Formats: sequence, C-alpha cells, structure tokens
Amino acid sequence: MNPANAVTIPVASYAPAHFLLDVSDGVATVTLNRPHKKNPLTFESYRELTDLFAALKKDETVHAVVIAGAGGNFSSGGDVFEIIEPLTEMGTKDLTAFTRMTGELVREMRACPQPVIAAVEGICAGAGAIVAMASDIRLAAPSAKVAFLFNKVGLAGCDMGACAILPRLVGQGRASELLYTGRFMRAEEGERWGFFSRVCEGPVLEEARALAAEIVAGPTYANTMTKRMLAMEWAMSVEEAIEAEAVAQALCMTTNDFRRAFEAFAQKAKPVFGGD
Repeated sequence: MNPANAVTIPVASYAPAHFLLDVSDGVATVTLNRPHKKNPLTFESYRELTDLFAALKKDETVHAVVIAGAGGNFSSGGDVFEIIEPLTEMGTKDLTAFTRMTGELVREMRACPQPVIAAVEGICAGAGAIVAMASDIRLAAPSAKVAFLFNKVGLAGCDMGACAILPRLVGQGRASELLYTGRFMRAEEGERWGFFSRVCEGPVLEEARALAAEIVAGPTYANTMTKRMLAMEWAMSVEEAIEAEAVAQALCMTTNDFRRAFEAFAQKAKPVFGGD
C-alpha cells in the first residue's frame, strides 16, 4: 500500500494521480476515472482520496464537493485483482492496517467542513456504495443501482461505518436487509427509502453541480456549522443537542453573513453572502 502524492493546498493546484479533480467557483468535483472497469478503487486511490478530504479541511477556497464516476457508473468498489486478491495473502496486521485505512476515508469525508454531494449513476457497489453513503447528499440517475456487496465475498456488512451510518439513512430493518443480502437497491427504491434525496430527470452530475453552486452561494460558516452539528449530535442526548445548537447558533449570529441577511430582508432584497 504505497502512499499517494501529498495533497497540496489549495487543492485547485493539485494534480491527482488516481482520479480527476476540477475546482471552479468554490466547487471541487472529484471524478473516479477508471471507466473501463466501472471505476474500482485501489490501495492508492483510497489513500489519495483520504488525503484529499483531509486537505479540504484547510482549504478555504472550496465550499462544496461533488463526487462522481466516469463512463456512466459511480464505482464498482474495491478492485478484485488489485485489492481483493492481495488481501487473501495478507496476515492480520496488514489486513487491519488496510481496513483502518479504508475507514479513514469515511472519517475524513465526514470531518471535512464542505458538504459532499454524490452524483450516482450506474453501478455503485461495495466501497463505492460506502463513498456514496458517507456523502452528505446523494442524487441518483435513473440507472443508479446501489449494493453493499460485502457478504457476497464472505465478509460482514460492518465495513467502513456501514452499520452505523446506513441505518440512520434508511432505517434499521432496511439497512439489515441490504447488508445481509448484498442485493442491489435501484434508484426509485433508494429515493423512497431515503438513501437518495431525489432521482434526477436530467444529467445527475449537472444537477449535483447546480446543488453545490446553491450551497456555495449560501453562508459558508453557517453551512460548516450545520455539517459539524449533524455529525456531533449522533452521540448526544436531545438535551445536550439543544444546548450545543444554542452555542453554535449564537456563534453564527456573530457573522457578517447574518447581518447581511437582515439588511437584505429589510430592503426586500436577496442576500449576497460573503462567507464570513
């Protein structure tokens, strides 16, 4: 498991080795780019994606992230011959290092302050389904098919946080069905179950970028606070959450964007946020 190149900041200046990256107008678009194999992940792409999301925590020029796959599919998961086969030859120490590394990608996606939008079309399976799950918002093309395939290769469904996050998205019973069977969940079903926000009539990547642009136009500090509290409040009681939100909202009330919103409302105009 060789390390990827160190991700530089701002990430707009970084040239990734294992995926495509475009940064424009405050939106970073990450494209998994092995379309001939349905965009599987490798040891190196796991590491590089993790490093990218870690770098985004310090990049104040990016305010939203879109992640997609090239060639009509999101991702087929871990590459069978570049990941699965080598894993069968490893001992416990190396296997644990690998599973911790894959979980680190989910942690960094959740820890980066920017909202992450997954634009899902075609196959979205295994680790690809986890990347979509770990995103803040998921949009689907009608072709989208999602499967948590781990039991199909003799593994438990408890991979990369799936048993913690998926039930919160679709409910305990539905998550159990998906994880025990490894079956595909189609776009319409995923929308009905709450995994997808919506099934897009037009190109899903375009709709994801439009949603990202809408988020970028909003109050950056407040959006960052929303993401942080959505994550922190999983482990809080309702009483603790109410107090934490009181502190968080008071901080947002000290921002210039809060004052801009009031002044625009008073003038019957649309606020133009500055991100401070």
